[in-house]
Amino acid sequence: MNWLPIFFREILLFKRRLLRLGFVLSTMLTPLLYLLVFGVGLGKRVTIAGGSYLDYLLPGLLAVTAMINSYTWVANGMTVARLFFRTFQIYIQAPVSALAIMWGEVFSGMARGLFASLILLGCGYVLGSQLPLNAIFLAAWLLNCFMSASFGVIVGLISRSHDDAASFTNFFIMPMAFFSGTFFPVEEMPFLVQKIILVLPLTHVNYLLRQPFWSAESLTSFAVVLGYSLFCFFLGVWLIRRYDE
Repeated sequence: MNWLPIFFREILLFKRRLLRLGFVLSTMLTPLLYLLVFGVGLGKRVTIAGGSYLDYLLPGLLAVTAMINSYTWVANGMTVARLFFRTFQIYIQAPVSALAIMWGEVFSGMARGLFASLILLGCGYVLGSQLPLNAIFLAAWLLNCFMSASFGVIVGLISRSHDDAASFTNFFIMPMAFFSGTFFPVEEMPFLVQKIILVLPLTHVNYLLRQPFWSAESLTSFAVVLGYSLFCFFLGVWLIRRYDE
Protein backbone atom coordinates (compact mmCIF):
# COMPACT_ATOMS: atom_id res chain seq x y z
CA MET A 1 0.00 0.00 0.00
CA ASN A 2 2.97 2.35 -0.40
CA TRP A 3 1.20 3.93 -3.36
CA LEU A 4 -1.56 5.45 -1.18
CA PRO A 5 0.36 8.59 -0.08
CA ILE A 6 1.22 9.35 -3.71
CA PHE A 7 -2.38 8.80 -4.75
CA PHE A 8 -3.76 10.95 -1.91
CA ARG A 9 -1.35 13.77 -2.74
CA GLU A 10 -2.52 13.88 -6.34
CA ILE A 11 -6.18 13.68 -5.30
CA LEU A 12 -5.71 16.59 -2.88
CA LEU A 13 -4.23 18.64 -5.72
CA PHE A 14 -7.13 17.64 -7.94
CA LYS A 15 -9.64 18.54 -5.21
CA ARG A 16 -8.16 22.01 -4.84
CA ARG A 17 -8.45 22.61 -8.57
CA LEU A 18 -12.03 21.40 -8.60
CA LEU A 19 -12.95 24.34 -6.40
CA ARG A 20 -12.11 26.60 -9.32
CA LEU A 21 -15.10 26.83 -11.63
CA GLY A 22 -12.88 27.73 -14.60
CA PHE A 23 -10.89 24.51 -14.21
CA VAL A 24 -13.97 22.29 -14.46
CA LEU A 25 -15.39 24.27 -17.38
CA SER A 26 -12.13 24.18 -19.29
CA THR A 27 -11.89 20.42 -18.75
CA MET A 28 -15.40 19.70 -20.01
CA LEU A 29 -15.92 22.48 -22.56
CA THR A 30 -14.71 20.69 -25.70
CA PRO A 31 -16.52 17.34 -25.22
CA LEU A 32 -19.70 19.12 -24.15
CA LEU A 33 -19.58 21.29 -27.27
CA TYR A 34 -19.22 18.20 -29.45
CA LEU A 35 -22.07 16.54 -27.58
CA LEU A 36 -24.37 19.53 -28.00
CA VAL A 37 -23.47 20.44 -31.58
CA PHE A 38 -23.31 16.94 -33.07
CA GLY A 39 -25.24 14.82 -30.59
CA VAL A 40 -28.21 17.15 -30.20
CA GLY A 41 -28.00 19.02 -33.50
CA LEU A 42 -27.72 15.84 -35.58
CA GLY A 43 -28.78 13.21 -33.09
CA LYS A 44 -32.47 13.27 -33.93
CA ARG A 45 -31.99 13.59 -37.68
CA VAL A 46 -29.23 11.06 -38.32
CA THR A 47 -29.30 7.34 -37.64
CA ILE A 48 -26.14 5.27 -37.53
CA ALA A 49 -25.55 1.61 -36.69
CA GLY A 50 -29.30 1.17 -36.24
CA GLY A 51 -29.69 3.89 -33.58
CA SER A 52 -29.57 7.63 -33.09
CA TYR A 53 -26.37 9.52 -33.70
CA LEU A 54 -26.44 10.70 -30.08
CA ASP A 55 -26.25 7.10 -28.86
CA TYR A 56 -23.39 6.44 -31.29
CA LEU A 57 -21.49 9.61 -30.41
CA LEU A 58 -21.71 9.43 -26.62
CA PRO A 59 -19.50 6.30 -26.16
CA GLY A 60 -16.85 7.80 -28.42
CA LEU A 61 -16.83 11.08 -26.52
CA LEU A 62 -16.67 9.17 -23.22
CA ALA A 63 -13.64 7.24 -24.47
CA VAL A 64 -11.90 10.42 -25.65
CA THR A 65 -12.73 12.37 -22.48
CA ALA A 66 -11.50 9.56 -20.23
CA MET A 67 -8.35 9.15 -22.32
CA ILE A 68 -7.41 12.83 -22.49
CA ASN A 69 -8.11 13.60 -18.84
CA SER A 70 -6.35 10.48 -17.52
CA TYR A 71 -3.36 11.08 -19.78
CA THR A 72 -3.08 14.86 -19.39
CA TRP A 73 -3.27 14.91 -15.61
CA VAL A 74 -0.39 12.46 -15.25
CA ALA A 75 1.79 13.61 -18.17
CA ASN A 76 1.60 17.32 -17.37
CA GLY A 77 1.82 16.78 -13.62
CA MET A 78 4.93 14.62 -13.85
CA THR A 79 6.59 16.93 -16.37
CA VAL A 80 6.10 19.93 -14.07
CA ALA A 81 7.11 17.93 -10.97
CA ARG A 82 10.33 16.76 -12.65
CA LEU A 83 11.47 19.87 -14.46
CA PHE A 84 10.27 22.80 -12.35
CA PHE A 85 9.37 21.88 -8.77
CA ARG A 86 11.71 18.87 -8.52
CA THR A 87 9.18 17.08 -6.33
CA PHE A 88 9.24 13.89 -8.36
CA GLN A 89 12.89 13.41 -7.36
CA ILE A 90 11.68 13.13 -3.75
CA TYR A 91 9.76 10.00 -4.69
CA ILE A 92 12.92 8.51 -6.17
CA GLN A 93 14.96 9.28 -3.05
CA ALA A 94 12.28 8.02 -0.66
CA PRO A 95 12.01 4.34 0.30
CA VAL A 96 9.18 3.82 -2.18
CA SER A 97 9.30 1.26 -4.95
CA ALA A 98 8.94 2.12 -8.61
CA LEU A 99 5.83 -0.04 -8.68
CA ALA A 100 4.25 1.96 -5.86
CA ILE A 101 5.01 5.26 -7.63
CA MET A 102 3.46 3.88 -10.80
CA TRP A 103 0.29 2.70 -9.06
CA GLY A 104 -0.14 6.03 -7.28
CA GLU A 105 0.23 8.07 -10.45
CA VAL A 106 -1.94 5.75 -12.55
CA PHE A 107 -4.78 5.59 -10.02
CA SER A 108 -4.80 9.38 -9.70
CA GLY A 109 -5.00 9.74 -13.47
CA MET A 110 -7.81 7.20 -13.61
CA ALA A 111 -9.73 9.13 -10.94
CA ARG A 112 -9.67 12.29 -13.03
CA GLY A 113 -10.57 10.45 -16.23
CA LEU A 114 -13.52 8.72 -14.57
CA PHE A 115 -14.70 11.96 -12.96
CA ALA A 116 -14.70 13.90 -16.24
CA SER A 117 -16.35 11.14 -18.24
CA LEU A 118 -19.02 10.61 -15.55
CA ILE A 119 -20.04 14.25 -15.92
CA LEU A 120 -20.25 13.80 -19.69
CA LEU A 121 -22.25 10.58 -19.29
CA GLY A 122 -24.74 12.35 -17.04
CA CYS A 123 -25.12 15.17 -19.57
CA GLY A 124 -25.71 12.59 -22.30
CA TYR A 125 -28.57 11.01 -20.37
CA VAL A 126 -30.06 14.44 -19.67
CA LEU A 127 -30.03 15.13 -23.42
CA GLY A 128 -31.92 11.92 -24.09
CA SER A 129 -29.35 9.23 -24.72
CA GLN A 130 -30.46 5.62 -24.27
CA LEU A 131 -26.93 4.26 -23.95
CA PRO A 132 -27.01 1.05 -21.86
CA LEU A 133 -24.33 0.35 -19.28
CA ASN A 134 -23.16 -3.25 -19.14
CA ALA A 135 -20.15 -5.25 -18.00
CA ILE A 136 -18.23 -4.88 -21.25
CA PHE A 137 -18.81 -1.11 -21.22
CA LEU A 138 -17.53 -0.73 -17.64
CA ALA A 139 -14.51 -2.98 -18.25
CA ALA A 140 -13.49 -1.06 -21.38
CA TRP A 141 -14.06 2.28 -19.64
CA LEU A 142 -11.81 1.42 -16.69
CA LEU A 143 -9.15 -0.17 -18.89
CA ASN A 144 -9.09 2.91 -21.13
CA CYS A 145 -8.39 5.14 -18.11
CA PHE A 146 -5.71 2.74 -16.88
CA MET A 147 -3.99 2.60 -20.27
CA SER A 148 -4.11 6.37 -20.77
CA ALA A 149 -2.76 7.16 -17.31
CA SER A 150 0.05 4.62 -17.81
CA PHE A 151 0.96 6.26 -21.10
CA GLY A 152 0.90 9.61 -19.29
CA VAL A 153 3.60 8.34 -16.92
CA ILE A 154 5.79 7.42 -19.90
CA VAL A 155 5.37 10.84 -21.50
CA GLY A 156 5.89 12.58 -18.17
CA LEU A 157 9.21 10.78 -17.70
CA ILE A 158 10.67 11.20 -21.18
CA SER A 159 9.57 14.79 -21.88
CA ARG A 160 12.32 17.36 -21.64
CA SER A 161 9.97 20.37 -21.75
CA HIS A 162 6.33 21.36 -22.00
CA ASP A 163 6.78 21.43 -25.76
CA ASP A 164 7.71 17.76 -25.76
CA ALA A 165 4.59 16.84 -23.77
CA ALA A 166 2.45 18.97 -26.09
CA SER A 167 3.94 17.24 -29.12
CA PHE A 168 2.73 13.85 -27.91
CA THR A 169 -0.73 15.31 -27.47
CA ASN A 170 -0.81 17.04 -30.86
CA PHE A 171 0.69 14.25 -32.94
CA PHE A 172 -0.68 11.16 -31.20
CA ILE A 173 -3.52 11.77 -28.75
CA MET A 174 -5.59 14.21 -30.82
CA PRO A 175 -5.39 12.38 -34.18
CA MET A 176 -6.32 9.16 -32.41
CA ALA A 177 -9.28 10.93 -30.80
CA PHE A 178 -10.67 11.98 -34.18
CA PHE A 179 -9.90 8.95 -36.35
CA SER A 180 -10.58 5.99 -34.04
CA GLY A 181 -14.30 5.69 -34.61
CA THR A 182 -15.32 8.49 -32.25
CA PHE A 183 -17.46 10.47 -34.67
CA PHE A 184 -18.05 8.00 -37.50
CA PRO A 185 -17.48 4.29 -38.18
CA VAL A 186 -13.98 3.22 -39.10
CA GLU A 187 -15.50 1.34 -42.05
CA GLU A 188 -16.20 4.69 -43.73
CA MET A 189 -12.47 5.32 -44.12
CA PRO A 190 -10.36 4.10 -47.10
CA PHE A 191 -9.20 0.50 -46.82
CA LEU A 192 -5.53 1.25 -46.14
CA VAL A 193 -6.41 3.91 -43.58
CA GLN A 194 -8.67 1.39 -41.82
CA LYS A 195 -5.72 -0.94 -41.33
CA ILE A 196 -3.73 1.83 -39.67
CA ILE A 197 -6.65 2.89 -37.49
CA LEU A 198 -7.15 -0.68 -36.29
CA VAL A 199 -3.68 -0.57 -34.73
CA LEU A 200 -4.70 2.32 -32.46
CA PRO A 201 -5.93 1.28 -29.01
CA LEU A 202 -8.74 3.84 -28.87
CA THR A 203 -10.33 2.19 -31.90
CA HIS A 204 -10.82 -0.97 -29.88
CA VAL A 205 -12.02 0.96 -26.83
CA ASN A 206 -14.69 2.65 -28.95
CA TYR A 207 -15.71 -0.70 -30.37
CA LEU A 208 -16.04 -2.24 -26.90
CA LEU A 209 -18.09 0.64 -25.49
CA ARG A 210 -20.70 0.09 -28.21
CA GLN A 211 -21.02 -3.68 -27.82
CA PRO A 212 -24.06 -5.11 -26.00
CA PHE A 213 -22.44 -8.48 -25.27
CA TRP A 214 -19.16 -10.38 -25.43
CA SER A 215 -18.20 -12.01 -28.72
CA ALA A 216 -15.05 -13.22 -30.46
CA GLU A 217 -14.50 -9.73 -31.91
CA SER A 218 -15.04 -7.94 -28.60
CA LEU A 219 -12.74 -10.36 -26.78
CA THR A 220 -10.07 -9.68 -29.41
CA SER A 221 -10.46 -5.92 -28.94
CA PHE A 222 -10.32 -6.32 -25.18
CA ALA A 223 -7.11 -8.35 -25.51
CA VAL A 224 -5.59 -5.60 -27.68
CA VAL A 225 -6.43 -2.87 -25.17
CA LEU A 226 -5.22 -5.04 -22.28
CA GLY A 227 -1.96 -5.66 -24.13
CA TYR A 228 -1.40 -1.94 -24.68
CA SER A 229 -2.26 -1.28 -21.02
CA LEU A 230 0.18 -3.81 -19.63
CA PHE A 231 2.93 -2.68 -22.00
CA CYS A 232 2.53 0.98 -21.01
CA PHE A 233 2.30 0.13 -17.31
CA PHE A 234 5.43 -2.00 -17.13
CA LEU A 235 7.34 0.35 -19.42
CA GLY A 236 6.48 3.12 -16.98
CA VAL A 237 7.75 1.02 -14.06
CA TRP A 238 10.98 0.32 -15.97
CA LEU A 239 11.49 4.02 -16.73
CA ILE A 240 10.96 4.95 -13.09
CA ARG A 241 13.53 2.38 -11.99
CA ARG A 242 16.06 3.76 -14.47
CA TYR A 243 15.35 7.39 -13.61
CA ASP A 244 18.55 9.24 -12.65
CA GLU A 245 17.87 12.88 -13.44
